[in-house]
Amino acid sequence: MSDRHPLGIAGGLTRAFIGSALTPLFILAALAAGLVALISLPREEEPQISVPMVDIHVQAPGLKAEDAVKLVTEPLEVIVKGINGVEHVYSQTHDDAVLVTARFEVGTRAEDAILRVHDKVRANIDRIPVGIPEPLIVGRGIDDVAILTLTLSGGGLGANDLTRIARVMQTEVAKTGDVGLTYLVGDAQDAIRIEPDPDRLALYGVTLQQLAGKVAQANRVLNTGKLRDRGQMVDLVAGETLTAPAEVANLLITTRDGRPVYVSDVAAVRYVENTRDVAVSHRAKGGEAGPAVTLAVAKRAGANAVVVAEAVLHRVEALEPKLIPEGVTVTVTRDYGETANEKANELLFHLGLATVSIIALVWLAIGWREAGVVAIVIPVTILLTLFAAWVMGFTLNRVSLFALIFSIGILVDDAIVVIENIDRHWGLDRKGSRVEAAIAAVAEVGNPTIVATLTVVVALLPMLFVSGLMGPYMSPIPANASAAMIFSFFVAVIITPWLMVKIAGRGAGHGGAGHHGGWLARGYRAVARPVLATKRRSLGFLLVTAGLSFGSLGLLYTRDVTVKLLPFDNKSELSVVIDLPEGSSVEATDRVARDVADVVLGLPEVTSVQTYAGTPAPFNFNGLVRHYYLRAEPQLGEVAINLVGKAERDRESHAIALDLRQRLAGLVVPEGTSLKVVEPPPGPPVIATLLAEVYGPDAKTRRAAAGMIREAFEAVPFIVDVDDSFGVQARRLRVRVSSDDLEFYGVQEADVFDTLAALNGGQTVGYSHRGEGRLPIPLVVGRDKADRVMDERFLTTPIPANALPGARGVVELGDVVTVDEEAASYPVFRHNGRDAEMVTAELAGEFEAPLYGMLAVADRIEAMDWPEGTKPEISLHGQPEDEGKVTLLWDGEWEVTFVTFRDMGAAFGVALLGIYILVVAQFGSFRLPLVILTPIPLTFLGIMAGHWLFGAPFSATSMIGFIALAGIIVRNSILLVDFIRHGGGVTVDLLIEAGAIRFKPILLTAIAAMIGAVVILADPIFQGLAISLLFGLLTSTLLTVLVIPAIYRVFRTEAGTAATVTA
Repeated sequence: MSDRHPLGIAGGLTRAFIGSALTPLFILAALAAGLVALISLPREEEPQISVPMVDIHVQAPGLKAEDAVKLVTEPLEVIVKGINGVEHVYSQTHDDAVLVTARFEVGTRAEDAILRVHDKVRANIDRIPVGIPEPLIVGRGIDDVAILTLTLSGGGLGANDLTRIARVMQTEVAKTGDVGLTYLVGDAQDAIRIEPDPDRLALYGVTLQQLAGKVAQANRVLNTGKLRDRGQMVDLVAGETLTAPAEVANLLITTRDGRPVYVSDVAAVRYVENTRDVAVSHRAKGGEAGPAVTLAVAKRAGANAVVVAEAVLHRVEALEPKLIPEGVTVTVTRDYGETANEKANELLFHLGLATVSIIALVWLAIGWREAGVVAIVIPVTILLTLFAAWVMGFTLNRVSLFALIFSIGILVDDAIVVIENIDRHWGLDRKGSRVEAAIAAVAEVGNPTIVATLTVVVALLPMLFVSGLMGPYMSPIPANASAAMIFSFFVAVIITPWLMVKIAGRGAGHGGAGHHGGWLARGYRAVARPVLATKRRSLGFLLVTAGLSFGSLGLLYTRDVTVKLLPFDNKSELSVVIDLPEGSSVEATDRVARDVADVVLGLPEVTSVQTYAGTPAPFNFNGLVRHYYLRAEPQLGEVAINLVGKAERDRESHAIALDLRQRLAGLVVPEGTSLKVVEPPPGPPVIATLLAEVYGPDAKTRRAAAGMIREAFEAVPFIVDVDDSFGVQARRLRVRVSSDDLEFYGVQEADVFDTLAALNGGQTVGYSHRGEGRLPIPLVVGRDKADRVMDERFLTTPIPANALPGARGVVELGDVVTVDEEAASYPVFRHNGRDAEMVTAELAGEFEAPLYGMLAVADRIEAMDWPEGTKPEISLHGQPEDEGKVTLLWDGEWEVTFVTFRDMGAAFGVALLGIYILVVAQFGSFRLPLVILTPIPLTFLGIMAGHWLFGAPFSATSMIGFIALAGIIVRNSILLVDFIRHGGGVTVDLLIEAGAIRFKPILLTAIAAMIGAVVILADPIFQGLAISLLFGLLTSTLLTVLVIPAIYRVFRTEAGTAATVTA
């Protein structure tokens, strides 16, 4: 064979290293490098996708939403849109406030994003309109997501006492290495509150300004500089801070009719435990709900989540005896470190399982010595790949580990092909040199092995260039699997022959089985001979195979196999997001949240819940994209749900969410309330799974169209949690100041506004310093929330009046103002400078992919009766150029699905072209590669049948499996075609013999790849990849070894004879 096969690269490498002393050192170096990487690689559950979002908050006092759009929002959008790397600009304008969000391209560094926005806004600061304060710029990124949340509750303590403990804990936790952002949720702010009584203020003629001014000045401390005293230079400090409510109460404000007027005469002064208008509670299964405070801990960029979470928990455990009173419980309500570690360990176990299975396969198929070689080859290749992943900056997460498990079946292919061929050569020539036979064997399969390895790399690498949110999520697969393939080739031609000579070289060889292929070859001959008997039969076989393969795609049309970006994962947390009608109180929101918690605790898998009203829960990656951290309005709430571990429950979290949604449907809630069951999304988060952006000529038309589109959403049974972006108009009261009355009474406008602000909003006038390591508490002039009502007492509050120069009289507030009721403005949403309304929903039940919801909604819209000019045009991608007509643009998960499948399709096209070029380079023919590529469509049959059998959707991971299959299948074709070409002339006997000899290694490599797929079948997200590989390989391997000879039979042999034709 060696004269027919020049040594080539593979043979040359084998000859150089088969007797070299360096080879075992290479093995040891690979193992050492890999183990260092395994220990050093940071562990995470999901890949960290950097999607920097920079929020620009602008207060616009007194501006209605539509005026604020023109004065603030539009100029700011223009500035932000010009920043490099900004992909989307979203804005949300309410009365008195504007929020502009810049979403940067995926992969932009968060620091760069924030600096660019700061720089651009500062450069245009002169364009801020008069009366608008400077914008607040807040950057949020993946590193701000808490990996650990600890909830303190119980012991009969209130929010104030729990806050005191939590603050100490926060300070201690921040001392831990690699801890990033930490914050408290539900913490109480105590205060000494001076509660003015409007009636008594009026009685004594004291104004709020006098009251606030007196307390502020009495609490003042001033370092006046240094003076000489007893030969020293000492500081002279004037004043002393007030430390107790009694001190404040006894302050003298003024005298009236010769009688002193103290603060206590016009206001109640008391210590208040909590001035915040929020409600946070924790309730464990079977326990009572009580106040709670949650400490959220994030990690620094690039830190190992597992290490940071463990270090924080150790520190908290050490603090418990001295800091946490008896009865107070610290519940770990989120621990991404533990889940990341669990996932990594589970996948490393699967990796080991796949390795052992493949070793067993080689043992059974070839022999125990060869299995020993594989037992060394696989760990060496995997550890080298881990080292490469570490160098490339990847982390140890579910995607990078799946890349390894998925590639383990492929990376062993090169070794199996080489081992099987060396074994066969030793069987053929028992007397010759085993080393020379091994070199000849590697040279024989060397070149096709190089091309075959490169085809898999070429098939996978284009996936690195998938854009959008899915790009970085999936990038570890092509990067790690390609690295594994390249390493596997070098291991196969350098280390494998050396190991074969050392381990299997002393064995007797498997001569007969090696040469004749044993029972596998006999079985193959029995099937192939009738198929290849005549050209007609071969052609018939090819047509039937093609018909079945392409026909299987019909399952997509009939919806027996659905298409979805990614199926839901099995997580240990869920949440219910609560939106009450605008204008609802915190108490009403808390009541609904507690009712929801009662329903949730009825689920057997739930361990505890936390309810949040008027304040956001600690946000996760989904909450980061959806801006849940801004949900601090009284009508907004959330219920965070903790489930038992995956191993302790039968149902997946998605099934629990579906059940919960059904149970919540029967809950009685205030009219206009929206309850949404939110699951952590598999892969990249979006604002909503089903998101319709409605564009149109004016706000009224858009809202009318959006209202009808919402009806269409609600008419589809599997579309749930429907909501819109505009809601209902809230009521608000407007105080109108009469300029005539101001003039008549000699009152200044500023005094009216100051009085209203202090009376209704409260005013912090200083801090009471308590010493002894305790936190200073604010002195607040303001009324209790129960007193904050518009009544006669409110209007009797005195305000300063200067009727004559030097005179200081007072008049009542009601003398100069009138109060009217009006409707607040609808919020104005804009996306990339275009006004839009949004209708959002989730999918649950019959279909869970946005595509089917979109089709169902489109049918409903078609059937509806639309007023002239309002029926929306449906757009699938890209904002409308013409805003003069109503347009429905589908966004949300559909946009990510569209971009991902579009880019993957392009990647597949590039892969095919790359494979074609490689095969042309190998065989020097333009037609032969077409023969080699024909088995690719044969994978459809297995892939579709597999998805249908498992009831699984065809997902992005299924597509990855399909693309990878192209490389694997072509590799098998190359090995077969190369054998046929080197057999001399093409005859039916040669075709059968080639198939019989190559069938065993082809089947072995296919089974090895299938073993890699079997161990990941149980993972919800990567099930699609496993099904594609498992069933695609099953059908295409069995068909390839018949289809390629059949093509040769039809086109390269003469009818009915065994005449030879040049290949």
